[in-house]
Amino acid sequence: MSKINNIMITLKDSIVPISDAEFQNISVLVKSRFGINLTDKKKALVSGRLNKILKVHGFSNFKEYFDSVVNDASGKQLIQLIDRISTNHTYFYRENEHFRLLDSLVLPSLFRKFPSLSPDDFKIWCAGCASGEEAYTTAMVLNDYIGEGHIWPRSVILGTDISVSALSAAMSGIYPKERLSVLPEGFKRRYMEKTDPDHYEVTPHVKKMITFRQLNLMDNHYPFQNKFHMIFCRNVMIYFSQETKEELLEKLCRNLHPGGYLFIGHSETLGRNHSLFEYVRPALYCKK
Repeated sequence: MSKINNIMITLKDSIVPISDAEFQNISVLVKSRFGINLTDKKKALVSGRLNKILKVHGFSNFKEYFDSVVNDASGKQLIQLIDRISTNHTYFYRENEHFRLLDSLVLPSLFRKFPSLSPDDFKIWCAGCASGEEAYTTAMVLNDYIGEGHIWPRSVILGTDISVSALSAAMSGIYPKERLSVLPEGFKRRYMEKTDPDHYEVTPHVKKMITFRQLNLMDNHYPFQNKFHMIFCRNVMIYFSQETKEELLEKLCRNLHPGGYLFIGHSETLGRNHSLFEYVRPALYCKK
């Protein structure tokens, strides 16, 4: 029993505690740079996820770590911080009603609104794309709608995220089979290749349709030359304050064609009388 107690004490002692003041400093920094609102309920999560960084780099407390982050001119430590505390839970065909609407309502509507639009000139943005499943699912639906034999000369979908590790996973296009559990069997058969008993890889044809880039949604301006016909920004704004949410919506609106569509998460809403977007369906809006 004493040996077990010693092990438990050792494990407990190895965790660096975070004070209220230290958590507040990190919360203010994260909100100002990334828009994410870390409430007191997230204190244990932040402590647990950042403790690994403290141990690897030899920081004895969170103040030392925080000072190092804010004094890092390269910004790499700040990206590492947000990489650790970001939640990138997603899977293929998540919130499947969106993808049914994409096929039955949104794509037909866009071709009516933009009669001269070629499929190759489509501009679709998956903002906060995490590890890429949303972008790849969108590509599968679009490819099916246009015709499976269509050869895409360039990427038509942009996937962006702040997380370096999530983007690395997205670019690899390799996923555990559990992430494909709700993907329609036809999509799985046509667009995924089994690499081993537990993993699948997106086919090269679908990979070619997407470009992944790092982007902070809190930047004042986005480096886009052309507007998008469709933007997915799902389950991102749930982490933002109302003020930050409205600022983001204004930036999304500026980068969306009039008549273009915005998908948000089903746990989010803009209401039915938003000044910039017209309500279409739950979690689906059209730029006025």
